[in-house]
Amino acid sequence: MSERDDQRLDRLMEDVHWDFDRDMSYSEYLQLDKVLGAQRPLSGQHDEMLFIIIHQASELWLKLCLHELMATREQVREDDLEPAFKMLARVARTQAQMIQAWDVLGTMTPADYTRFRDALGHSSGFQSWQYRHLEFLLGAKDARMIEVHAANPAAYSLLSRVLEEPGLYDECLRLLDRRGFDIPPERLNRDFSGPYEPHPGVEEAWLEVYRESDEFWDLYELAEKLVDLEYRLQQWRFAHLKTVERIIGFKQGTGGSAGVPYLEHVLKKSFFPELISVRTSI
Repeated sequence: MSERDDQRLDRLMEDVHWDFDRDMSYSEYLQLDKVLGAQRPLSGQHDEMLFIIIHQASELWLKLCLHELMATREQVREDDLEPAFKMLARVARTQAQMIQAWDVLGTMTPADYTRFRDALGHSSGFQSWQYRHLEFLLGAKDARMIEVHAANPAAYSLLSRVLEEPGLYDECLRLLDRRGFDIPPERLNRDFSGPYEPHPGVEEAWLEVYRESDEFWDLYELAEKLVDLEYRLQQWRFAHLKTVERIIGFKQGTGGSAGVPYLEHVLKKSFFPELISVRTSI
């Protein structure tokens, strides 16, 4: 830095009004004392800090995804898609961060993990109520999964409510119906607590959107953003699977989960099935 730059910086610093007795600080606004004080390794092993931070960061990113996707659902209900597109684009960028996190966790070897695994007790990512909320919001409903959270009344109550609500895809189909597409009534007025089942009539509606994309451009863009959402979520699931496989192989997961076999099972499930199958007909 030149002498002139130093002088300019000095003048700028003189103009700054420092009064931390009255003004909220950066640390206070972000509540960093709470955030940075939440990492409490139990084992004394070096790599446990990595494990905790990766999972805490993932939960924060999940919170942002839920914030954006719940708002997206409201915009779709109101037939106001432009803000929804921005929200879905933000979720896509957030998902990229979550996918990248597995690469960081992958720097931990099986021996590293073994040194502190017993300190986890019965805790497991399978117990993430935010991830379950995300799945329910996207239509992957399974009432059995709520029982995992029976010891957490707030999470149990939230997931029970979300289980009964229309998901994001349900609202997209209602939007198609309002726009004049022939959506089968049994897909519009169904038991939302169960998983969504694909229907040829829904695929036909999306096929018209794709074939007449100039006429239905906003619906076409909505469809592609949903496909992108599922694509990245499946990438996250795959990266999760391969990271678990790399670190513990085919051992049972903590908390009694099946580990890799369970992750392989969920990887095969689609959230928006007609948006995938319609590609065969385009």
